[in-house]
Amino acid sequence: MKKLSILAIAFAAIVFAACGGKKSDAATAEADTLKSFEQQQIEASIKMHFDSIASEVSKLKQLPFVQEGQGGLTLTKEEKQVKPDYLLAPAVGEEATTLAEKYRILSALNVDRKIASLYEMPTDEYDKAITKLAADINDPSFKAIEDNNTLFETSSALYDAMNDNGRINYFWQIAAAALVEQLYVVSQNTDKFLSVFDDDAASNVSFRIVLILDAINRLSEYDADIKPVAEAVAPLDVLNAVTVDELKAQLAEAKDKIVAARKALVK
Repeated sequence: MKKLSILAIAFAAIVFAACGGKKSDAATAEADTLKSFEQQQIEASIKMHFDSIASEVSKLKQLPFVQEGQGGLTLTKEEKQVKPDYLLAPAVGEEATTLAEKYRILSALNVDRKIASLYEMPTDEYDKAITKLAADINDPSFKAIEDNNTLFETSSALYDAMNDNGRINYFWQIAAAALVEQLYVVSQNTDKFLSVFDDDAASNVSFRIVLILDAINRLSEYDADIKPVAEAVAPLDVLNAVTVDELKAQLAEAKDKIVAARKALVK
């Protein structure tokens, strides 16, 4: 996936996918084949929206508080003076019990670890929590990523690897947590993060987010484990703006809903 500006950290395009389990009853073979085909159609649609959002964001100007450094993108001295106080505590990783929760928290912590690093905040505890969660999950798919701290970007390489390793049903856990966490970050200061958006970008990005949320709901028909996530993110379909001002207003109005979705996914 092409590297984008810091805006991609705060408002990334996410691919959602899921697959159902195999059934042994031969009588349901035809139904399973149909279900598989329908799922493939949904996944293909989501990939298209992912590509289109990434293309849209790549056209935007670089945020004014971001600058090029020797090691890549960095924040301006002025921006780094005020540290974000809304990031998840690394200790949240200890609260994960199910495999799905571990994937979600791993993804969310990766988002916040990246932000903490940009603001030159300590990341040792994030690194420890992320390493432990990755070890507990033990997903060979992570080897497809050069840097595990970019896992939340949900690249095509990760998608393909999880599909090959039979872990694709957990990919949406990573994607959902990353999307909600990044929406949460944006909602903390919409004027700052949306300063490079124009009306077309606001319309295109928000519209495709709605389509992604709708896809999660449709995918929940095939896998019961997706239903809690679908229920958590469903209220966010109010983000369907056609102008930048509308998107800012909708993010402000949806702030409590975003917080609730975050709590539901990352307990």
